Amino acid sequence: MVNFTILAGGYATFVASYLFNTDTSTLTLLNQSPTGANPSWISPDSVNSSILYAVNENSPGALQSFTIGKQGLLSDPQGQVSSQGNTPAFTTRLSTGQVAIMNYGSGSGLIVPTANNALSFESAPLISFPAPVSHPHMAVEHGSEVLVPDLGADRIWRLVENGDAGSWRIQGQITQPTGSGPRHIAIFDGTLYTVHELASTLTAQTFPAAPNGTSTITTQLSTVPPNNLTSPMWAAAEILIPTPNVQFETPYIYVSNRNTGSTVDPRGDTIAVFETQTGPNPTVKLVAQVYTGLQQVRGMMIGGPNDEFIVAGGVVGTGGVVVFKRTNGGASLQEVARNTVVPTRTSFIWGNW
Repeated sequence: MVNFTILAGGYATFVASYLFNTDTSTLTLLNQSPTGANPSWISPDSVNSSILYAVNENSPGALQSFTIGKQGLLSDPQGQVSSQGNTPAFTTRLSTGQVAIMNYGSGSGLIVPTANNALSFESAPLISFPAPVSHPHMAVEHGSEVLVPDLGADRIWRLVENGDAGSWRIQGQITQPTGSGPRHIAIFDGTLYTVHELASTLTAQTFPAAPNGTSTITTQLSTVPPNNLTSPMWAAAEILIPTPNVQFETPYIYVSNRNTGSTVDPRGDTIAVFETQTGPNPTVKLVAQVYTGLQQVRGMMIGGPNDEFIVAGGVVGTGGVVVFKRTNGGASLQEVARNTVVPTRTSFIWGNW
């Protein structure tokens, strides 16, 4: 028997923890740990698996740290710092020991040094993104850079450290199609894959050289499932590209869809599955649209000994939290467990607490 604990953030005042039993295919709610308001995005410490970081997606926003105990129960907040902006929608810890937090609502972000065994936060200057409309939505560490897709500015900012810890500057940008709204990105085998919220597309291009190199977008595919809905409004959200292994030799890309319109599919929104062939000119093709029984799938996360599971939740509705198993070599997904006690969740991490 293999048990996993899954932590789940959301728009509430708690982080939920679940027990996923792979033998019985059951998902059981364990705890609801109190936090600041709206811990919509949570992220683990990359060194110490017993530390959790969470945004407070408010105006003004904040970043909190916690320790993770047995069954995923969180401590009281161990550290807290203002995000110096509004509605921070993403946080992640960098290999430098700093924690990035991006203010979607005010076009800015922080990369904050930590202390006290990574639980306390030190001061850091605000990073402002110079665009008429800026909605930074993610931060991805790649080499010595931090890449920030900006949904409002239609570009991906390239940040580098500027001397002291916590001080970062914009060294360049990767321009994206006008009006596409780049939301989340992933880099795999030298290729930059971008999910565009406003266009609901997945694009692929060779990762450009710093600071302002360019490359041609070689693939641009819709993420939207076939439908006959009268008033949908599509907004692609998350992207996952698990590293291939013995069980899953072919690289697949998983992109979550959100229909924020007034008419919805009773089967829920989908996770679009794409197959990619890597190389100098990577090719991407859609192979499946998996209906989830969830509305507005914002966050999802890979887990399991061989990355064989994906956990997902919806922003609205009553679909709860769902665990899918990757099947057909990763080309499809099968639901194996669902828990609806907490009806909505938005971000996840896997562990063995």
